[in-house]
Amino acid sequence: MFGNFRNLALWKSSMNLTTEIYKLTKLFPDHERFGLVSQMQRAAVSIPSNIAEGFGRESTKDLIRFLYTSRGSLMELSTQLEISINLGYISSDSSKPIIDNANEVNRLLNGLIYSLKSQLKKSSKSK
Repeated sequence: MFGNFRNLALWKSSMNLTTEIYKLTKLFPDHERFGLVSQMQRAAVSIPSNIAEGFGRESTKDLIRFLYTSRGSLMELSTQLEISINLGYISSDSSKPIIDNANEVNRLLNGLIYSLKSQLKKSSKSK
């Protein structure tokens, strides 16, 4: 299982989200380059990066911890998307596909976290 993160729908979906965030933020005003644009890009990159790093740790507890970090970055990005809408940098309509992708990443993250935590409980009971 470990090291095989590139085959996960979660990782692929989070990579797609990151790519879309980079494309989206190219359209933001220049004065946001070191503000909101930078924050959104770093949060987006953090999502698949933490998934990959967690899989590289070869410990289920560590993997879960990194998945939680990834989910935190996703929540951060979600807030930044909302701020971008409120500031008029993007419309609700144009952000819908990205928000849908973010919701999919969230669903997949939560599912994997739940599954791994269940495995840990079962293995600790059998010892």
